[in-house]
This record gives sequence, structure tokens and C-alpha cells, in this order.
Amino acid sequence: MSQPPLLPSSAETRKFTRALSKPGTAAELRQSVSEVVRGSVLLAKPKLIEPLDYENVIVQKKTQILNDCLREMLLFPYDDFQTAILRRQGRYVCSTIPANAQQEAQSLFVTECIKTYNSDWHLVNYKYEDYSGEFRQLPNKVAKLDKLPVHVYEVDEEVDKDEDAASLGSQKGGITKHGWLYKGNMNSAISVTMRSFKRRFFHLIQLGDGSYNLNFYKDEKISKEPKGSIFLDSCMGVVQNNKVRRFAFELKMQDKSSYLLAADSEVEMEEWITTLNKILQLNFEAAMQEKRNGDSHEDDEQSKIEGSVSGLDSYLPELAKSTREAEIKLKSESRVKLFYLDPDAQKLDFSSAEPEVKPFEEKFGKRILVKCNDLSFNLQCCVAENEEGPTTNVEPFFVTLSLFDIKYNRKISADFHVDLNHFSVRQMLATTSPSLMNGGRQSSPALQDILHEAAMQYPKQGIFSVTCPHPDIFLVARIEKVLQGSITHGAEPYMKSSDSSKVAQKVLKNAKQACQRLGQYRMPFAWAARTLFKDASGNLDKNARFSALYKQDSNKLSNEDMLKLLADFRKPEKMAKLPVILGNLDITIDSVSSDFPNYVNSSYIPTKQFETCTKMPITFEVEEFVPCIPKHTQPYTIYNHHLYVYPKSLKYDSQKSFAKARNIAICIEFKDSDEEDSQPLKCIYGRPGGPVFTRSAFAAVLHHHQNPEFYDEIKIELPTQLHEKHHLLFTFFHVSCDNSSKGSTKKKDVVETQVGYSWLPLLKDGRVVTSEQHIPVSANLPSGYLGYQELGMGRHYGPEIKWVDGSKPLLKVSTHLVSTVYTQDQHFHNFFQYCQKTESGAQALGSELVKYLKSLHAMEGHVMIAFLPTILNQLFRVLTRATQEEVAVNVTRVIIHVVAQCHEEGLESHLRSYVKYAYKAEPYIASEYKTVHEELTKSMTTILKPSADFLTSNKLLKYSWFFFEVLIKSMAQHLIENSKVKLLRNQRFPASYHHAVETVVNMLMPHITQKFRDNPEASKNANHSLAVFIKRCFTFMDRGFVFKQINNYISCFAPGDPKTLFEYKFEFLRVVCNHEHYIPLNLPMPFGKGRIQRYQDLQLDYSLTDEFCRNHFLVGLLLREVGTALQEFREVRLIAIGVLKNLLIKHSFDDRYASRSHQARIATLYLPLFGLLIENVQRINVRDVSPFPVNPGSTVKEESLTLPAVNPIVTPQKSGSSLDASLHKDLFGAISGIASPYTNSTPNISSVRNADSRGSLISTDSGNSLPERNSEKSNSLDKGCIPSSQKRGSRPSSGSGS
Repeated sequence: MSQPPLLPSSAETRKFTRALSKPGTAAELRQSVSEVVRGSVLLAKPKLIEPLDYENVIVQKKTQILNDCLREMLLFPYDDFQTAILRRQGRYVCSTIPANAQQEAQSLFVTECIKTYNSDWHLVNYKYEDYSGEFRQLPNKVAKLDKLPVHVYEVDEEVDKDEDAASLGSQKGGITKHGWLYKGNMNSAISVTMRSFKRRFFHLIQLGDGSYNLNFYKDEKISKEPKGSIFLDSCMGVVQNNKVRRFAFELKMQDKSSYLLAADSEVEMEEWITTLNKILQLNFEAAMQEKRNGDSHEDDEQSKIEGSVSGLDSYLPELAKSTREAEIKLKSESRVKLFYLDPDAQKLDFSSAEPEVKPFEEKFGKRILVKCNDLSFNLQCCVAENEEGPTTNVEPFFVTLSLFDIKYNRKISADFHVDLNHFSVRQMLATTSPSLMNGGRQSSPALQDILHEAAMQYPKQGIFSVTCPHPDIFLVARIEKVLQGSITHGAEPYMKSSDSSKVAQKVLKNAKQACQRLGQYRMPFAWAARTLFKDASGNLDKNARFSALYKQDSNKLSNEDMLKLLADFRKPEKMAKLPVILGNLDITIDSVSSDFPNYVNSSYIPTKQFETCTKMPITFEVEEFVPCIPKHTQPYTIYNHHLYVYPKSLKYDSQKSFAKARNIAICIEFKDSDEEDSQPLKCIYGRPGGPVFTRSAFAAVLHHHQNPEFYDEIKIELPTQLHEKHHLLFTFFHVSCDNSSKGSTKKKDVVETQVGYSWLPLLKDGRVVTSEQHIPVSANLPSGYLGYQELGMGRHYGPEIKWVDGSKPLLKVSTHLVSTVYTQDQHFHNFFQYCQKTESGAQALGSELVKYLKSLHAMEGHVMIAFLPTILNQLFRVLTRATQEEVAVNVTRVIIHVVAQCHEEGLESHLRSYVKYAYKAEPYIASEYKTVHEELTKSMTTILKPSADFLTSNKLLKYSWFFFEVLIKSMAQHLIENSKVKLLRNQRFPASYHHAVETVVNMLMPHITQKFRDNPEASKNANHSLAVFIKRCFTFMDRGFVFKQINNYISCFAPGDPKTLFEYKFEFLRVVCNHEHYIPLNLPMPFGKGRIQRYQDLQLDYSLTDEFCRNHFLVGLLLREVGTALQEFREVRLIAIGVLKNLLIKHSFDDRYASRSHQARIATLYLPLFGLLIENVQRINVRDVSPFPVNPGSTVKEESLTLPAVNPIVTPQKSGSSLDASLHKDLFGAISGIASPYTNSTPNISSVRNADSRGSLISTDSGNSLPERNSEKSNSLDKGCIPSSQKRGSRPSSGSGS
């Protein structure tokens, strides 16, 4: 028999390759030809198989299923899913919502916000969800396989005989041991004595067949022939024997003989006994395994174990017990699974893993702890009357800290007020009567037990938060003192370096008088600043110190002036010109740890780490003014309702109403009535040393200024429900600083003189006023002043008011709202207001509502993110109550807008948190409301219609995951809350919903299959989301109905589709087939009538017939689609095989189906795979998937899957490229399920000679499908095929493809 010729060496060039113009032309040509051929020959679309009516089948076959010993593989578990409530975890000891807030709230928006912050999380839990992903996401996945032992065969033994025996033993991966022992004389005629022991070097080695020898040598040179060997195969046991010699042990052999060996120490002896016993146990287990493998059935495995163990007892008593345990372990721990050897199984790939979703929580920027330690000036003395006590500052000073950002030119935090005065200095001020914490919020008695007034009096530590850290953020300290006169006059003594006690005493005397007389009034004094960050990463600049203390300039006090000063902060030449006050401000900064104890938030609510002991200092969180841009906005999770008021300036130089109005103090109050006797509300946050909440606050006073500027910030805790009467009242006083009088009672009464009033109503069109306001000043304050209205032509409505300076807007004031229950957005406000109007009885007009819905598209992004759960809840509520389709569609459009905006800002995680935790379907009342899942499905259908707005439908496709997730959660909650989960599957949802789902699937398909080129991202996302939805529908709906939807999906694809569509289709199948109950969905049980008697019947039942595909729908569909894909290009084949292989790996690793009987039952579902592989073997390229290195140039070692070689696959044709009709019919028929793959006409696969396999068209390097190859000339086929009768001994070559 002639040898097949070898491949030409790489140096030679084949004749046909020399004719090619450039490499790769042949492949291009083949591809173009193949497209034509496939377009003409193979585009027979496989017919759809109608799936079985799953729900009916499991009822009809109930007895068969219940009698099946593996019925858990046929039925869904009862407790498949459930809803759960997770308690909302905050960081506070109590709720942030004031006790009376819910009763007070009247507006729908406030009520809904409070409901949002009060509600717990609503979850839907799927018990087996861990099994619904890829095999890599399975629970209990066994650890990565390190290495398999290498097999060594006899043929290798001969080749390697000359090698070092020691290294050979270690290569085999077995147990090895060597060392010196004493060997007793084996001659049984002479009894063994101490003298008959000889010292020998023993070496334990494993042979190629797995058995072990104990060789012994005269010295350590084990490369020589051994003196002798003990064959451990014949050994029955190893026991200690100290009768003749210490540390001796005996090897008992099967022929009743024994070997006596002795070690030098007890440790060595025990090591040898343990090692040898281990080998004996391995030998025994191997023998038992061989015995078991020889048995044909596994029905009576337990008795076999018992039988084998009893045999063992008589065979080897010492090992009986340990082997019994090993036997049981061997049963429970299966062998290494074949799929562990697959390279993909070893890859760590989490690309398909869903992101972890967390509930909404309060998030902060970079948090900085600011510790205020000391403020000391050079001018010091003892302030006590008797001059006993420490040396301190000679008068009280007050520090206000805040953050300024000169990059974005804004103040980015609220003020933090600190009193660093010594106790004796504080005594100089007249004490104010303390009052308890009962501000705007009614604090619960429990809260008053935790927060002691005394502990809150003098804060020293504050926590600032910065969302966007960078080096141009400054911590600014403004220092004030009690009002005495001008800033220059007050600062002069502090600017001299000569430390004179006389000066100090004089200043002290004046200060004491001022404190007694004007203690409640402050004046600006000095300022200092320091940087916070080294870089934009938020690393703190802990080494930076505060600058010198600069004297305040009465003309440069405002925040705008401060920003200008800070802009020059790094310019020494500019800063050197500023007058300096001699003193030192000691404030340190640090990072805040996550478990930082004892602090309260900006509303004075203590956190969970709070300790009630009064000794620990309380740390105060300072409100951050986060920039109003979506990416820095977090959805609100707590109640917070603060108004910051900033009086800016007063223009009083032209007023003629008052004789004296120079040292002007502004008193700010918050009132809820303009009646004469009405009291201001006690809701203004107090300053250190005073009550926690107060009724009024004063701004710092500028001496002899008729047009004073102010920089004060007044923080107000607003009532939950605001109404038209709530307003800010500003009262102006002229403060007399002249203390020349001797203190007569008359003069004392005239410390302050009222010089005007101004007021600012808080609400305008129902929203809080926050822009800068210019308001007139009145000389009097008549009752009902809020009702005053100018009517024009000199007429007015309301009480008589005497305006100062002709009612010019003299006062400039601005406000800043930080609220999680009020919105500044007009569109938002209008929408909620209209919803409230219609809910309280006014008839909802569709057109009106649509107008408000459309205006929501213009709402500000940051407001939308901040109130995300509240707005989405309201939109879904409107959706279920909509009576007109136009309203429902417009609601859905707004939801699409919100979802798209979140994605565009990179805030998709908020949406995921909303769906998983916050979304809760409205209670369903059949007569009144509809369900979210049905209404949303219908309006999605409308938006996806070809005639609808392209941009909206595009966004819906792109972000469709959100809508499908809402549908899923709504369905789950609807079933459980209305007890419909107990009904039969086909009765759970109305026919209208089934119709809606079918319509939305049909509407989506053209977008996926036709628009993938113009809009790849949208169609890809929609395809994946639809797959996830369909997969989850198996949990809730009629499963036969869901099968039909899969058919509807598959019917939109055809052979010859572009590669992208194959990717979509197999991605869809991958997701759906990863359902946690994929096996029960395929009903792995016999559907034949009666018992199967003949092999032929079995063959029909387990081939890709229509019957098989109907009864085992998903697996049948997948195999048919893989078969169709194997007719396509190499990339498509790879995709299809990848999906199928990963599913098989998943079955193998799934611990629910770990037993052999489970795995065997699963295997019955995949028997048609063999037919598929045999039909397509020439397209499956071993070299692409083999984990072993294959040298393409080698001819000796390159082998393919060995298959029976009977006939050549293609007989030489007459000229032309037509395919043999019967081959085409049978091949395509078998794959697509039209014909049985076992009919006689189906040709078998031939062997292809190695010699010409590279040149032939059916070659390992060809990436194209069968008809493409046949389009080439047939003479290459002649070369490539040899009838098997001539070639019995040759090996088949590897096939091509994927």
C-alpha cells in the first residue's frame, strides 16, 4: 500500500499560489461566489415548528411527571419568586422627617416627597436567580483546575529508559520517596536477627501503568540497575513490627511472605508507613473503580458499595475503614468534569455579569473635618475683676468659617459659627435666656434625650463636604467682635507690635462697656484664608496654615469682594498691601473616617454613631451648596428644608424719613402672619452660646455707613407646608454706639431706634422665591401689610404705607433654598399642581394634562435627578389612571425623556436602583385603575409604530431595558398582591395583556432586523432587553404563549442574513436559554406511546424531527439554529457553536443536576447534536478549538476527529458548480429538521488525505461553507478524496471551519 505523499516544504511554492496576484485573493473570491450561491441555492427558510401547549401538556401528563423519579427536572418549583420589603436603612438614629410633617403637608408634591423618603424598599426575589446567568455566574462553581496528571505510556517508557529514573518518577506526577533503611534478610530458613539487617538506599517510584515499585540500591546512585525491587501491587498491608529491631515495619505480601524494613528514627518510620499505606489505598480504589466500570447498570449502586466493602474487609482489614469513607467520597465528588478542560471554562469573563445595584443612599463629596482649636491676638491680659485667672484675649471674638471656590466664583458651603473665647471672656457678655430646641421642626422627645442643649452650645468641629475638589477652594474665616465703632478704630490697638499692658487695659475697659450695652450687635473685624486641596483628586493640603489675619475693609465686605481678594491670594505683592492684625488662628483639617462618631447633620439630626454622653464634643455637618448640574446631583433620600437668607445692601443715603440712620442693624424674622400681634416663628438657627433655635437674627453693623453692605447668612428651618402668608420681615435699627453718657436709664432706652421695615413674601406662584430681590422700605408697619398692592395711577389696594424714599427698592436681599420637598422648577411644580387639582375632584381634561406633560420635557436636569423616584412614581400613577391613549403615550414619552437624560449624564445606576428598590406598582382596583404593565406595553407599541416620532422611538429602543424591567416588576407585584399567582398560568393575565405583549414583540422586530445598520446601538440594546423580558415571562406567564413569542422573534430572521443579525439572534437565544428552569421548559421525558421496544423508535424520537422540536421546544430551536448557522461563514459558525457549548458547560457545572442520572437525562435532550456534527464535520476545525498545540506544518501528528470512513463526501461532478441534489436535500433537511438524518441516502464523511488537504477545497484553512467550496473546479476534489477501500489504514485529516 503506497504511502500518502508528504506536504511540500515551506521553501517550495505550489503552482497555483504563484499565479495569485496577492495573498488573500482566493478567500475574497470564494466569499463573493459563496454569497451568490447561497442567495440562489440555500436560502430555503426553515419552517417554523409550532411549539407544544406547555400548560396543557403538564396537566395531561401529570401522572407520568409525578411518577418520574426526576420530576424536579420537569416541574417549576412552587416558590419560584416572591416580593419582599427591605427596611430603609438611613444613617440617623431617627427619621429625618419632622413628627408633624405628614399632617401639615397639603400640597401633593410635598406629600409625595415625604412618602418617598418614608417608604421601605420593595423587592422581587427570584429564588433560583443565581442559575439564570452564564456558567461563570453559577453559585458553587468549583475552583479553577490547576493541572491534570500527565499520562505516561509504555512506548514512552522505552524511549526514556536511559533518563534519570528519579526525574522520570517525579515527572509522572505520582508519589515519590527515597532514603536509607535497614533491610532484614529475606531467607526464611534463617530467622531474622539484628545482625542480618543491611543498610540500603530505597527509592519509591511509579511506573507507566500507575503501579509502584520500591527499588533498593547499595548507594544513592539510583541511575544504575537496582539490587532488587518490592512490587507494591502484591502488597497487602504495612504494619509496625518492633520485635527484632526498633523503628521496624513489615510489608505483608499476597503470597504470605513479608519484608522487614527498619528506619533510623520513629519519625522516619512513620513517614514510610504513611506513604506506603497511601499507595496501597490508591491501588485499591483503582481496582474498585475498574470493577465498577465493568458493571453494566448503576441501579443497585448502594449494594455494590456494600459488596465491595465487604470484599475489602476480607482482602485487607487495615484499609477497610478508610476505604469505605473514600468510596462514599468518590460517589459524592464526581470526577473532573470534561468541560473543565475547555479553555473558555477557565477564562474569567464577567462581561455578561449585571452591575451590582444598591438602594439609593445619601452620598457626599470629599469630606473634611475642620477642628477649631484657638484664636489668640498679641494684645492680651487677664479679664477677671480681681485679676486672678489666665491671660486671654481682652474681648470676645466670633469666627465664621465657610468655603469659597474661586474657579467657579461661588460660595460652596453654608457658614459654620464658632466661639473660641475663654470662659472668663464669655462672661463679659450679658447672658441670653436659654430656650430648648423647638424650632421649625417639632423634634421628638427621644431626640431631645439624645441631644443636650448644653453640648450643642459651643461647637468646635465641623464636617464640610466638597463634591468637586480642586486646589482653588479656600477655607475662609471671618472674625467679628462686639460693636464698638469703626473697624479702623477697633483694629488699631491690635496692629501695634509693642505689647503694652496699658493699651490692653484701656481696650478691655471699652470692651466691657460695649458688651454690656451692645452685646447682641457684631461688627466685622478681620479675615483669613487657607487652601484645602493639593490637587483635583481631593488630597488634603494638611500642611497649609491660615494666612495672616487681614483687617476687614468696610467697603469690601460682600462675598463677591471676598472672591476677588482670594483671586489675589497667591500673589504676594498684592497681599502685602493689606493691613495685618497681629494674631494667630489655629484650625486644623483632616479626613473623615466612615465610622466617625458623635455628629449631627445640618438639620441637627444625630447619626447612628452618636453617643449620648455629654463629654464627647458634638461635630456639626455643614451644608454643601452642590452645583446645580445633573452629574453632581444625587436623588434625595432624606427630608431637608432650609432657607438661607443673605441681606446684601441697603441704600439709605437719600432717605429723608429718619433723622439718624447711620449705624444700621438689620433684624431678620420669619413670620406666618401680618397681623399686629403675630409672633415670629422660632425657626432661625442660633449662634454659639445662644439657644439652638431663635426668633430673630441680626446682621453685622457697619459704623457710620448710610449704604452698608452685609455678608451675613441667616439659616432658617422652613415649615413643611408653606402658604401665602409666610414671609421674611426685615426691621432696620439705628444703633447708638455713643456711650459717653453716664448710664442714665433714659439714655439706655435709646440704644436702638427703628428706621424702617421691609418684607419679602416667600412664595410666588406657589414656588419659593430664590432670585436676588430688590424691595422697598416702609417707615411704618400697619396690620395686613402683605395685602398692599399698587394698582397704578396713584391708587393702591390694602393698608396705608409710608414708603421711605418714594418706595424705591432700597434693600437688596437674596435667598438660597436647600430643600428636598420643594422644587424651584416651574414645569415640575405646574404638573404636580394640576395632578392635585384633578385628584381632588376637578375633572381631568386630557388636553390640559397633555400640555403639562409636554412641558415636563423642559424641566431642569438636576431637578429631575434630585426628585427622580418621586417624579417617576407620579408618572406611573398618571399612566394607570389615564382614560385617553394620548395621555398614556405622553406620559411614556416623558418617562423616555427622563431615562434618556439619566443615561446621557452617566447616571444609569440611579434608574437601576429605582426599578429594583423604589418602584412599587399602584394597588390595582379593576374598576378604577389599570395596571402599569398593560398600559406601558400599549403605549410602547404606539411609540414604536413606523409613523411615530423617530427620536423618541430611538431612545425607547436604546434604553428599553428600563421599560422591560418595569414591566417585569409590575407583573410580579400584580400576581402576588392580587393572589393571582395561585391561578393557572393561562388565567393569570387577561387576553388584552397577552395581545399587548405579542404586539410589542412584533413592533420591536423591524427595528431590530431592519435598522441595525443605521442604528446599531439602539437595535442591539433592544434585542438584549427583549431577550431578558421574554426569559422572565417564563416565570409569570403561560409558557406556551412565551414559546410563541420566541417563534415570532425567530421568524424575522433568515439564512444568509448579515453577520450582525446572527449575532443578535444568538445573543437572544443565549439569554433565553440561560433561564434558571431551562431544563423543565424542555420537558426531558419520553413522549412516545408506550414503552420503546426497538432502537429505530428511539432514533426517531431523538433526532431533529418536527416532533422533537415541538416537544423539546427550546433545545430543538437552538439545535436547528445552530445547524442553519453551520451553513454560514466561519464567524457565524463560531458564534453559534459558542452559545451551544457554553450552555452545555452550564449544564455540566449546575449543582442542581450534578448526579449521573440528572446528567444522563439532560444528555437525551442533546442526542440530535450527533447527527448535526456528523453532517457538518467538514466545517468544524479541530485546530481552532483544540486546547493542544497543533503545528500546521507537521504531517505526522496532525489528526482530526476519527470518524468512520466509508464513502467520499463529494463525488467528482461533471463540469459546473451545482451541488448533488440528494446531498443538499438530506444535509439541509437533517440540519433544519425537515428530514431524518439517518436515511440511507445521506452520505457519510470520508477521510481526506493529509497530502493534499491544504490544496483541496474541503480544506482545513478554508473559512467558507460547503456550497462555496463546490463552486471551485472539481479537479481539486478529485485529488482530495480517496475511496476508503484503498485507504483503510490511513488517518482522516482535520476538517475546516469553526
